[in-house]
Amino acid sequence: MTTLTRLFSIVFFSLFALQAAAQERLNALQLLSDIKILSSDAFQGRKTGTNGSKKAQEYIIQRFLDYKLMFYGDGYEQPFSFETSNGTKINGTNLVGYIEGTSENKDNVLVVVAHYDHLGIKNNEIYNGADDNGSGVAGMFALAEHFVKKRPKHTIIFVAVDAEEIGLKGAKHFVNNPPVPQEKIALCINLDMISRNDKNELYACGTTHYPFLKPYLEKNSQKHDIRLKYGHDIPEEKSGGQQDWTFASDHGEFHRAGIPFIYFGVEDHKDYHQPTDRFETINQVFFIKATEMIIDQVVNLDENLPAIQVEKMKMKQK
Repeated sequence: MTTLTRLFSIVFFSLFALQAAAQERLNALQLLSDIKILSSDAFQGRKTGTNGSKKAQEYIIQRFLDYKLMFYGDGYEQPFSFETSNGTKINGTNLVGYIEGTSENKDNVLVVVAHYDHLGIKNNEIYNGADDNGSGVAGMFALAEHFVKKRPKHTIIFVAVDAEEIGLKGAKHFVNNPPVPQEKIALCINLDMISRNDKNELYACGTTHYPFLKPYLEKNSQKHDIRLKYGHDIPEEKSGGQQDWTFASDHGEFHRAGIPFIYFGVEDHKDYHQPTDRFETINQVFFIKATEMIIDQVVNLDENLPAIQVEKMKMKQK
């Protein structure tokens, strides 16, 4: 074998190994398929209590079944109801599945949350909600697929949350009615809007409230092509006008209960809460890279969950 042939062989097999490793970590085609389906017109904007919402629930349940996620009680559904300010009763449904951990400390629990509801139909226009939040649900499926293949050390509960857009109603119901003792929940990871950013930036919100989480995130962020940024977790008057996302999405209800959180998301864009938030307007390359980074981060956080639980308890005792 000539030197040139040997070099070509080394390069070829190195690229093949890298491609195989990426495929093992993330099925990009499935990721894009999930967000495209969930944000299609057939789901009518997934507004809570509508036929479109019911169709989304059926799709999510099928994906949970695809990954053989376990469920608590009789099934994945966690129904709840609430009244609006004008007295209208609305029925919502969270969908809850889990993968049991392999370690002796598996009772320490990490909860992954992504809301599947959106705004429905307004003035005969469908608000498809691709980035908000078909992206988070698709990212949650990618995490489930990874951990089904490589079991986590600690139990991970996956919650597709309903009624986020109406005031975090589904998250509030889950936190107040968890399937495991609330004190066992060491950390909440919230995925909400992770598929587009013109600056190639993904935010990890929450480290101001829980600074012991930042070193874990910093350890794993350098090897990725997108920039992981911090912030959006202090009052605007102290941040110089930067939005405070502390209670802007489902992680807020976990924070109220003293459960540490990391919220992965992007800053608002021109299609936020507009009918133009469609599959065609997401950044597919960014979405894939962001999901790859999130999987890496959650793997590392799972490895360190006992230490995170200790820090959480220290904060509660103060």
